[in-house]
Amino acid sequence: MGTTIPIDQIAGFKKEKTVTKAAWDIQPYVYACVFSSLCIIVGLIWDISWHMTIGRDGLLSPPHDVIYLGAILSGLFSAYHVLKTTFWGSAIEKRASVKFWGIFYGSLGSLFCLWGAIAMLTSAPFDNWWHGTYGLDVVILSPPHALLAMGVMAIQFGALVAVLSSSHTTGNINDKMHNWLFVVASGILVISSFFLFSEYLNRANSHSALTYQISAILYPSLLIAIARATRMRWAATAAAAVYMVILLLMLWILPLFPAVPRLGPVLNHVDHYQPFNFPLLLVVPAFFIDLVFNKPAFKSPFVRVLIASLLFLLVFFIVQWYFGGFLLTSPLARSWFFGSYSWYFGADPNWEYRYSFRPGYETIGFDLVKGLLIAGLLAIFSGLAGYKVGGWMKKIQR
Repeated sequence: MGTTIPIDQIAGFKKEKTVTKAAWDIQPYVYACVFSSLCIIVGLIWDISWHMTIGRDGLLSPPHDVIYLGAILSGLFSAYHVLKTTFWGSAIEKRASVKFWGIFYGSLGSLFCLWGAIAMLTSAPFDNWWHGTYGLDVVILSPPHALLAMGVMAIQFGALVAVLSSSHTTGNINDKMHNWLFVVASGILVISSFFLFSEYLNRANSHSALTYQISAILYPSLLIAIARATRMRWAATAAAAVYMVILLLMLWILPLFPAVPRLGPVLNHVDHYQPFNFPLLLVVPAFFIDLVFNKPAFKSPFVRVLIASLLFLLVFFIVQWYFGGFLLTSPLARSWFFGSYSWYFGADPNWEYRYSFRPGYETIGFDLVKGLLIAGLLAIFSGLAGYKVGGWMKKIQR
């Protein structure tokens, strides 16, 4: 994995007593990758709201511009980092980097961000051609969107790896700036996983066993990896809080701006942006994951992961089952705060199941018990995978 590099041999470091160490330790591409991830996720949320409210968009619609800005920034700063290390870097910097294509040197995080930027920018004309040939998408993961999703996840994972590499190689694992960057990058990665499966994780499916099975696959692995990858005591909780804050801000800010449909038929006449879903209450089970990992009594890794994974599922099921029902059925949820009034402009606003569970969308009785037992097994395997990934992330130095 490489060796720890002394602070005074890191490029860009200036040994001046009047300057804080963290300011020189973190290279610009690390900040750029985290900021790019934030741009991409804001653009994606805006794009979903655009499709719900306006419908028609183009290659250079405002949400797309924000997404492309993120891809371009991460690509440019990562490319600069790679070129600088390759052609002007010291022997120590090159030994602390990953060599690829037999010529270039760069951090692992910068490589992920470069590949992600290329995939995202390639998906843009591909998606434009797809719409021109086949019309509007009927599913989220069309081929160009799948390529875009892979690029987005590569950049966001690259940002996380870049932060961890920076903190490990400079010896500042616990400095505040690295911690802030880590939880922001982690929270954004949690948002992306939510987007990919949002069709199954919305309020209308909150009483379906499938929702908890998908969540059991996704979130124990992510949150346990986050908890293990850093020495922060409440890393998983902080990442889940970032996930929630970003989604809530977009939920509350977007409806402040006017927008009207540009595509027919218009069944639901709206005049402002329709917000995206209220976030899952992941911050509650994430707290219990951190609680387990902060307990010195659980010395066996398997026992720790077993308890954390099953506790996640139990707590998440309890809070999300009742909260999802509230979001869908309660008149109190149809406010600006919860956003449950949000409705696609092409859908009938008087549909009988707009504010109630559709037949077949609720799992009850023995089927629910069986579904949750399956979810429990999935959560354990997910948690074990996350623990392994978190252990790898904890050692990243390149």
